[in-house]
Amino acid sequence: MSEYLLAGIDGSPASTAAARWAADEAVRRGLALRLVHAQTWRDDLHADPSQPTDVRALTTRMLSDAKEEVQGMHPGLEIRAELIGGGEPAEVLAEAAAKAELLVLGSRGIGGFEGLAVGSVGLAVAGRCEVPVVLVRADEPTGDEVVVGIDTRAPAADVIDFAFREAARRRAVLRAVHGWTPPPAWGYAGWVPPLAEERQFRALEDELLSDTLAVSREKYPEVVVVEDNRVGSGSSALVDAGADAALLVVGRRRRPHHLGMRLGPVAHAVLHHAPAPVAVVPHD
Repeated sequence: MSEYLLAGIDGSPASTAAARWAADEAVRRGLALRLVHAQTWRDDLHADPSQPTDVRALTTRMLSDAKEEVQGMHPGLEIRAELIGGGEPAEVLAEAAAKAELLVLGSRGIGGFEGLAVGSVGLAVAGRCEVPVVLVRADEPTGDEVVVGIDTRAPAADVIDFAFREAARRRAVLRAVHGWTPPPAWGYAGWVPPLAEERQFRALEDELLSDTLAVSREKYPEVVVVEDNRVGSGSSALVDAGADAALLVVGRRRRPHHLGMRLGPVAHAVLHHAPAPVAVVPHD
């Protein structure tokens, strides 16, 4: 098991929030914190060619300021700050996170356009990193629940266990959300099925969700669990349920290749629309 958490810093408000979030999480887990900035050619965009050390000095100061801020929050926390490079930021960060327990990033960086929810680097890292990735908004979360998305037909044990462990560490309520789609024939009746049939389907979905959570509830008896079955897509159910969450947990299936994005539709939608910090947990 790793001995540290990793947080990427780029000077944006979201990355500053990510550093604070990562520091809190490191304390909860009893781990050290490593703050890194992945250098790119963009760092040299406004540099004075006659002063080649300008960019390094600025980025070093940026990391130092971030370290000083989070150290002030947690004086006893072991924190290391450093510049890393050698390729595209997503690749560099994913590689650097290989030995970390968790990677924390701001949901969007300095670039992009107004209204952009998640930056390209954050999406790329979340889609390829082999450890869980948490993307943090600039605004602080307001709630205290941990919310996890559950696929009762193909449950991901790693995702469920991650969510239970987070709830246990925070002494938080865990809301397990399952969105399910009614039979197509219900649409013919304007989504108003016969009452007996609706009760039958809801009872089946409730049973599937309870069965999916049974092993983890036994493993983490101290965690209070709310089983939340909702009619509709998984992504909309999660975004609605996790609007005020302290943390929203989704899964990402590992792929055998390294081409293109590997985020599923639910994780992709949640990252773009959920205001809470989102943890993307890889699973087989």
